[in-house]
Amino acid sequence: MSAQPPVADFKNNAPEALANNMVQTAMRRAGGGFVTKRAVARDALPEFDALRDAARDLKNHTLANLDIYLERYEQAAIAAGAQVHWAETVEDAQKIVLEICERVKRGPKAVVNKGKSMISEEIDLNHALEAAGHRVIETDLGEYIIQLRGERPSHIIAPAVHVTREQVESDFRASHPQLDPSRRFPDAASLVREARSVLRGKYFEADVGITGANMLIAETGQSVIVTNEGNGDLTQSLARAHVVVASLEKIVPTLDDASTVLRLLARSATGQKSSVYTTFSSGPRRAQDPDGPEEYHVVLLDNGRSNMLGSEFEDMLRCIRCGACMNHCPVYQSVGGHAYGAVYVGPMGAVLTPSLRGVERGGQLPNASTFCGRCEAVCPMRIPLPKMMRHWREREFERGLTPGAARYGLKFWAFFARRPWLYRACASLGMRLLAWRAGSRGRFAWLPLGSGWTKHRDFPAPQGATFQSQWAAAKKKQGRAAGGGSGEGADLGGDGGGSGD
Repeated sequence: MSAQPPVADFKNNAPEALANNMVQTAMRRAGGGFVTKRAVARDALPEFDALRDAARDLKNHTLANLDIYLERYEQAAIAAGAQVHWAETVEDAQKIVLEICERVKRGPKAVVNKGKSMISEEIDLNHALEAAGHRVIETDLGEYIIQLRGERPSHIIAPAVHVTREQVESDFRASHPQLDPSRRFPDAASLVREARSVLRGKYFEADVGITGANMLIAETGQSVIVTNEGNGDLTQSLARAHVVVASLEKIVPTLDDASTVLRLLARSATGQKSSVYTTFSSGPRRAQDPDGPEEYHVVLLDNGRSNMLGSEFEDMLRCIRCGACMNHCPVYQSVGGHAYGAVYVGPMGAVLTPSLRGVERGGQLPNASTFCGRCEAVCPMRIPLPKMMRHWREREFERGLTPGAARYGLKFWAFFARRPWLYRACASLGMRLLAWRAGSRGRFAWLPLGSGWTKHRDFPAPQGATFQSQWAAAKKKQGRAAGGGSGEGADLGGDGGGSGD
């Protein structure tokens, strides 16, 4: 049911994304909107950083006692009438959902409505359902757009961020032939109205409604979804069966803990105080309920996460899927999500993808980073993303998966780094030659071995002395001011650290 996922070929995908005018237009239009809104929301909440510390600590506690809280959640969910299923692998999860669809369908094949769920993308659920003949309808606007286009999400909270309004209009005209062909779309709101009119009737046809979960609460057995559209509530309340597909680490101990995370989630994702809809669900419809599903199922997916516990990648399991890391990542903002060739993209995907798929299939992604540190600085759960990307780079190198040019380049650099006097001499000579060659222009449109950079932008020429030379001069000056020579400058760079020029 599940094909082996392809290798995340970022190296070849990135140049294509940079050359794609539509992707570049869409990314420019998205711009820094999420960044600005998050900054405003953060500044308006004085205790924001204290909340980050509290959320980090509660998730660390949960992960350290994950087996206990999973059992507690299962007991509470079953007490509320839920059926809890455990899925170790992608194939297990697909099989469970397919069996539910077969049992509750009213016609020859099931009609399945879906809310936005990255876990369902991870297990390739749409493909499995459609291969079995079932009809799948994405009800989130962004997911609906990319379903029409036959694409994967390019962002974990804004799946169609890479698509322009003009492209959406074209897709709607092609996909909704029953509507007036002379209709006009003067603004984005008109596109939303059309999607709403097309999707509204689909909720009443559904046999199964599938959602993800932002959190699962061990204390109450509830699942929580956070959305800005009403589709999530309609998907889970009008179908015959509601299926929640969630990964193990989504557990939080108590309702109070869920409240702590919720105060961070919307502010970090979209800059809102809270999302428009925050829905708590537990169990099927009771006798006194006016609506709700006849069956309520929870599929708990492992898919390699238990192997991350106790490892150097355990911190990644704190992620609440807010998207702040990719909103602030210069690499993601340059190429968009599809260049990563994986379900999870941006800095969080660069850590999670090799964790779930193996370094052989996801090892390129940790290299898709400038290591500027913005992802860690804005992460509401204080996940040390650059450190974990370095760990994956080390594993990639140890297994001989790093491209030959990079391996030999590191060996070449190491030769000089182990000889500080030679390193300093060559760095100083090299900087002077580059500055001389650039002349008054001060930059290069082409450099040997540097075409990956200069193909898209000029490379600035060095200016002034090397960093180590300036450091040594500053130390000597400081020593003279203190009344004697410091003698420290001669050993600077002895560990081979980069020149910084």
